[in-house]
Amino acid sequence: MEFQNLPPDLPVPVDDGAADHLPGRALPAIELSSTSGERVALDRLGPGRTVVYAYPRTGVPGRSMPAGWDEIPGARGCTPESCGFRDHADDLAAAGAERVYGLSSQDGAEQGELVDRLGLPFDLLCDAELRLAEDPGLPTFEAGGSTLYRRLTMVIADGVIEHVFHPVFPPDEHAAEVVAWLQANPLTSGS
Repeated sequence: MEFQNLPPDLPVPVDDGAADHLPGRALPAIELSSTSGERVALDRLGPGRTVVYAYPRTGVPGRSMPAGWDEIPGARGCTPESCGFRDHADDLAAAGAERVYGLSSQDGAEQGELVDRLGLPFDLLCDAELRLAEDPGLPTFEAGGSTLYRRLTMVIADGVIEHVFHPVFPPDEHAAEVVAWLQANPLTSGS
């Protein structure tokens, strides 16, 4: 598939500190719609750890990506990243991730198509209004006339962002990186 293969010459994103403020921040009392039709309250995700990986946008078959997409550091790779989280779903659960969600500003129909096409065993969350760009301040960028989330992953425990992966590269290997971090940093009782 055209969206699942990464070109060998993708530009590597640099850490510009845009996510440094996130660890230790509580998630706001925002509900987002999910691809299963449920509303997910970010401040009430439940006990244990939740992994939320934010991504700019996934490709939709038959539609072109914004001009210059492959030249934007960190833009390309959302579909391979989602496949990685799909393929590592059991490993993530075994390492302590009670829940996994993908998050983007894409509309629910596009996200639902992706869940079906890739057979994702978890929901994607839609934040079309970019509410999380305001609180807790997820970083964004502009492409093709749209504001999109930068690729990052949050590990959340008890409603608080415990750890952030940013920048994420290469995206197709990132889920294994999250598994390794969870294994090396088990949630202790009382946390």
